[in-house]
Amino acid sequence: MFADYHVHTAFSDDSIYPMEQVVQDATSKKIDEICFTEHVDYGIKVDWDSGKEIVYRNGEPCANCNYPLYMKTIKQMKERYGNKITIKTGLEFGMQMHTIKLYEKLFSQYDLDFVLLSIHQVNDLEFWNQDYQRGKTQKEYNEGYYDEMLQLVKSYKNYSVLAHMDLITRYDNDGVYSFEKIKNKITEILKIVIGDGKGIELNTSSRRYGLSDSTPCRDILTLYYNLGGNIITIGSDSHKPEHLGAYIQEGKELLRSIGFTQYCTFEKMKQYFILFRI
Repeated sequence: MFADYHVHTAFSDDSIYPMEQVVQDATSKKIDEICFTEHVDYGIKVDWDSGKEIVYRNGEPCANCNYPLYMKTIKQMKERYGNKITIKTGLEFGMQMHTIKLYEKLFSQYDLDFVLLSIHQVNDLEFWNQDYQRGKTQKEYNEGYYDEMLQLVKSYKNYSVLAHMDLITRYDNDGVYSFEKIKNKITEILKIVIGDGKGIELNTSSRRYGLSDSTPCRDILTLYYNLGGNIITIGSDSHKPEHLGAYIQEGKELLRSIGFTQYCTFEKMKQYFILFRI
């Protein structure tokens, strides 16, 4: 079973990869199942039909997924390629505490198989451009990131897994913040996730970003396993052809080395366990 559970297309504002081409490339790579997870980042982006002014960044519109067209196109892809590949419908909720109600409304409007809960910004300040980190100590922006995550998992429950759980590491210009300093916060987060029957994601994009550890790091994966967590998906965070399905098999080996015996796919927000091949 070769599944990629974090795939973006041109329906995400940071990709120009046509959905049909993604499906065709996935079949050529002998991927059995993909889940599309287009970006939704309320607070810093508006919906395509909101009537509000859409900000342009590097010449591209900074807006959320066009949901009706997205759903229609996935249906078409299933009709055309359903005999070759399993296609699931997901979204990536780039959530903040002050945007929860918007996501609750969105979740109620569409039938989704899978929801990634991500944190891409705090207080509408993004990580990738250092807006969030600027003016803060390494301790302040790392611990502030996990404080936001803790409040979110306490408050919001309509998601499947926590995506790229230590994403802040990718954008930390001061180096890797010590796991021991945040272990207690992460433990509290993971206990809530496990108690709610939710999971976490192994995001294989760490390889293309040249990070020294996995995403999340091996310490977090091991802690999740030791706490009894067993719901885990594997996704490439694909935005381009060369990303699709990349390092998924290596990700399985990493999980097996920690002790995991299975990973998950989803349908209608319910997880299904896939045993690793021995």
